[in-house]
Parts: sequence; C-alpha cells; structure tokens
Amino acid sequence: MDTTEYLDVFIDESTEHLESLYKHLLELEKNPTDKTIIDEIFRAAHTLKGMSATMGYSDLANLTHKLENVFDGIRYDKIKVQTEMMDVLFDAVDHLNAMVEDIANEGDGSRNVREVVDQLERIENGEETGQAKSEQPQQQLDTAASLEKVATLNEFELSILNESADRGFSNYEITVELREDCLLKGARVFMVFEVLEKLGEVIKSEPTVNDLEEENFENSFTVLLVSNFEQTEIEERIWKVSEINQVTVNHFSISAYNQEQEEQKEQKKQQAEVEQEANTPDDQNSDKQVKQKTKGSTSKTIRVNIDRLDVLMNLFEELVIDRGRLEQISTELNHNDLQETVERMTRVSGDLQSIILTMRMVPIDQVFNRFPRMIRQLARDLQKNVEVEIIGAETELDRTVIDEIGDPLVHLIRNAMDHGIETPDVRKQKGKPEQGTIQLEAYHSGNHVFIEISDDGAGINRDKVLEKAIANEVVSQSQANSLTDNQVYELIMASGFSTAEKISDISGRGVGLDVVKNTIESLGGNISIDAKMDKGSTFSIQLPLTLSIISVLLIELQQEKYAVPLSSIIETAIIHKDKIMHAHNKKVIDFRGNVIPLVFLKDIFAVPAEDAQENDYESIVIVRKGDKLAGLVVDSFIGQQEIVLKSLGNYLTNVFAISGATILGDGQVALIIDCNALIK
Repeated sequence: MDTTEYLDVFIDESTEHLESLYKHLLELEKNPTDKTIIDEIFRAAHTLKGMSATMGYSDLANLTHKLENVFDGIRYDKIKVQTEMMDVLFDAVDHLNAMVEDIANEGDGSRNVREVVDQLERIENGEETGQAKSEQPQQQLDTAASLEKVATLNEFELSILNESADRGFSNYEITVELREDCLLKGARVFMVFEVLEKLGEVIKSEPTVNDLEEENFENSFTVLLVSNFEQTEIEERIWKVSEINQVTVNHFSISAYNQEQEEQKEQKKQQAEVEQEANTPDDQNSDKQVKQKTKGSTSKTIRVNIDRLDVLMNLFEELVIDRGRLEQISTELNHNDLQETVERMTRVSGDLQSIILTMRMVPIDQVFNRFPRMIRQLARDLQKNVEVEIIGAETELDRTVIDEIGDPLVHLIRNAMDHGIETPDVRKQKGKPEQGTIQLEAYHSGNHVFIEISDDGAGINRDKVLEKAIANEVVSQSQANSLTDNQVYELIMASGFSTAEKISDISGRGVGLDVVKNTIESLGGNISIDAKMDKGSTFSIQLPLTLSIISVLLIELQQEKYAVPLSSIIETAIIHKDKIMHAHNKKVIDFRGNVIPLVFLKDIFAVPAEDAQENDYESIVIVRKGDKLAGLVVDSFIGQQEIVLKSLGNYLTNVFAISGATILGDGQVALIIDCNALIK
C-alpha cells in the first residue's frame, strides 16, 4: 500500500500523541497510582504503535510496543512506578519524538534504540512483574501477529468463537510452516487439516482453503481452531505430519480481537476522511484546522494548507485597501446611496476580516506544552525541585506570532530555572517551600495577548544590577539615582549584560535577553520586568493579536502622511508652545504630572520645510513603551483607520523608526512609525 499520501497526517497525529505522552508522563510522576492517567498513556502508545506499523516504520513501532508493554504491566499492578523508571520512560518518548522528526525531515525514522529497549525490557521483566508479566508481552505479540495473519472475521465466525469460549472450549491460532524443499505442499496441507478436524473444528484459514489446495501460498498458513484438547497435544499431533519446519499454537483472545477490530474500524473511518481530503494535492501539506458547526451541535474538521490562508489574507488586504479608497470617494461625492453601500460593505468586510483572523489563530498551548518536560529535565540537571503551572493555554495567537515566540520563552524559562529558582536547601533556609514554582500564564486584553513568566525564586538584586550597569557604562551614576525599580530591572536586557557570578551552560541572567527583547519588539510587542528580592520575578510580554492588519492614527507632516499604531498611543493633545519646557537640553512637557520628552518627527524624518503660517499650538501624540512615555510632535491629525502592514522589502530593512508602509485609499504610501525606536 502506498502510504506517502498519508505521511503528513501521520506526522501531525504522531506529534499529538507524543505531546499527550509527555503531558501524561509528567502527571503520572506526581500521581503514580492514578489509573486514568495510565490508561491515557497506554491508549496513546497503542495508537502510535498501530499507526507506525501501518506506515511501515518498524523501529518506531517496535519501541512503542515495548513502551506499551511496560504500561500494560503498570495498568495491571504488575509493575510499580518509580522515579528511576520515569527517566527511562521519558528517554523512550524522546527517542520516539526524534524518530518522528526524522520522518518529517524525509528520513526513514530508523534510530539506534538498543539501550533504551534493554532498559524497558529490564523494567518489564523486573522482580515486581513476576512470571505472569513475562508471559504478557508474548501473548500481546501473538495476538497482534494473529490479527495480521487472519482476515477479518464475519459475524457468523465470531459468534462461533464466542459461543465455544462460553462453553469451555479453547480458541487456538495455529501457524504451520512447511519446509523449503516440500514438493507436494497441497498434500501436506490436506494432511494437516485432516489432523485438525480430528482435534476440533477449523473456523477460518489464511490463505483460504481454495488457495491452499491450489498451492497459492508461500510456505506457511494460519488457521483458527476450536478444540477442547490441550495446546501441547495439538502441537504433537501436527508434528507427526512430515516435511513441516515449524508449528506455533497460541490461544486466540476474543476480547483482544474485538478491541483491535474496533480500533481498526476507527482507523478505517479516519483513513476514509483522509482519502477524501487527499483528493486535493495541496492539502497534503496542511497544518491548520478549521472547525465549523453542523446540525445536532456536532463539529466537523477539515485541514487547510496554511499557505492558502496566507493567500486568502493577502487578497483580503487588497480588499481593505480598496475599501479605504471607496470610503474616500463616497465622502468626496457625498452621494447617499453610495455611502450606504460603502458602509454595508465595510461592515461585511469587517466580519470577513474577523473570520479570516480567527482561522489563523492557534492556541498558545502549542508553545506551552513543550515546557513542562524541559523544566523537569533542567530541574534534575540543576538538582532543584520545581513545579510548573500553566494558565490560559487555550489563549489564541496568530500563527505567525506563535512561530516566533517559542525561542524567547524558552530563554526566559531557562533563566528562571538557572538563576531564579534556588536549590531546596537555600529555599529552606529562607523559609520557603523546598519546591519552587514557575507559572506560565497567557490571557487576552483588548487587541493584545499577554504572556507572563513568573517564578517564586530569588528575584533580582537591584543594587547588584545598578552596580554592574554603572561599571559597564550602561548608565551614569547620576542617572542611576533617578531610576525606578522597573527601569533598573530592564537594564538586564541591555546587550551582554549579566549579573551571574559564573557562566553556566543553562543560561546567565541577562545573557541573550537583549535578543529576547529585540525579537518581541520586532513582533510589535514589548516586555517588562517586575521583581522583588527573595520573592520572585515576573517577565510580562505584550503581543499584538495579528501582524498584518492594524489600527493606526494617520498624521501629517507637511505634505507627507505617516501612521502611528493605536496600540502604542495613550492619547492625543494640542498644547500651547508656552507649555513646552527644557530639561537636560531637551524639550519636555508636563503631562498629568509626568515629565515627557518631545520628539519632533519633522527633524527625525528630515521632512522638507515649507513656508507656513506660524502656529502657537503643537499637535502631540502621546505614545508609550512599557513605563516610558514620549510625545510625538506632528503637524496635524487625519484620523483613525485600519491599514494593511506592508514590508519595505530587502533593500530597506534597517530604516530607523519605520516598521513598514501601507497604501492609503487615494493611492498614497504612508510610512508606519515604530514608536519603540523613538523612546529611549
């Protein structure tokens, strides 16, 4: 069977099962006697084994089978969960994950897992397992083998096997292998069947009886037999037939068969859905699901290629530009019918925009679910006791943001593990619980998503940070005296800044945080830090819901138009020039009790000066970056508008204070101001 068309579905579903294994293994470590968790792990491993075998990835299937055997023993109290065992189980899942990643990268999924297999076998055959456990894997293997060799049973055959089991008869699966030099295979088969019919009743054979009579088989065949004879007696009788190379007789488990049949039906159902989706070749690379409600409050899922959603988004962006043009024309013409039509089109396109953006949304759980496993491993490496709490994992973010935010979060968590959380003995001396806590929280607020990484560790030493900052000439002594606590903490995100006593291979508080900051700001977000000595630290990240269509305030400088993102704006103001003051050779204003520096955009962007009438008032846009404020001085405000963010291209990648451009309704290009670059 050609399985290439199902490869992407296999990778997606395998990744989901591996994530489930990681998640439930972490829960099992905390609750080793919880049968529900063990059943979930067994189910995920069992499904992954079946999928791998179907796709032909034998190494993946064999390792998963060993893992499944261990959990089968745990499930029936033949194996006791221990800490050392958990390390082996996590290691096994790591190998499985590496195999799936290799397959995703067009590999064959092969991997040397002899060591971890030996460890799993030792767990499986440990003293706690007993003889019954050692026989269990063979029985499972035999049942699995039988299901591969024996065709699906019909209702009549199944009823006979069930009835015979109820009456005390035994159901056997018998595999007979003839010698390679056997000349009359059909005659030998007839002699074997003659023996079997004296022992009981043959229910089914594979290949069929006709194929066996016509010798349309290799050297082996399998039959299901109902008999009240012992297994050894049946083997001895069959061995009396000449030219037989091997005989295998095993009990056939009806309950196991029924379970496998149900799973096969479910797999066939899923496969049928996949085949239907695979009719469109582009859907093979699909990695995005769109859900729609149908009658009876059931939901159906289709997989949509993310590239198609990107094309759809690009087309809608062009529609937004044309919508702006129509709005401008209707305003200029002042035609009632045209204005009503444009208003209706604006409402409809707004709804369409919401749907498209929703389709691109992905739960942040896809990023968060990798961290518990990472934290557990780091805790063992650092000999610390750490618990992770995840809140708001269902919070959704644009796919583009999700792809970029993972690495910064990993760095912040590694910092918290290495320099935030103390060792158990230090925590005990401070009167804290020996187990530290790292909390990951995500939530929506307006058009933004906030992600907070908190720990209850040592916090940040304010004096130490200031001392290092002055030594590195990041700030002067006079500036240091006027900094607030939060401003001091943000100094650790300066390039190359670190307060660590020694450099470790895990992290260094501050080493690389400038990269984290730059990555977040490149996504249109910002990061702030709050900490208390010996109480802990909180890194708060603010991100936009989407990066393509944003709301802005259009402003004017002479004849040039610029856009300021609304997410950065506090408010707008018009002040008299007499209100402008000077401090530290800079022009500032008093805004609600705060001294705010003014930024004259004409000077920043070198706008050509034109003769204009002197005005006693200045138009100012108050913008924010974290706790810092600034006033952007402009000529006039045009108004609020939704615009499409366009890149400036590869030739204009480092333009100061400009994050992109947009096309306005009248065809003019307006540059989008990066407020973060203007606030020092």
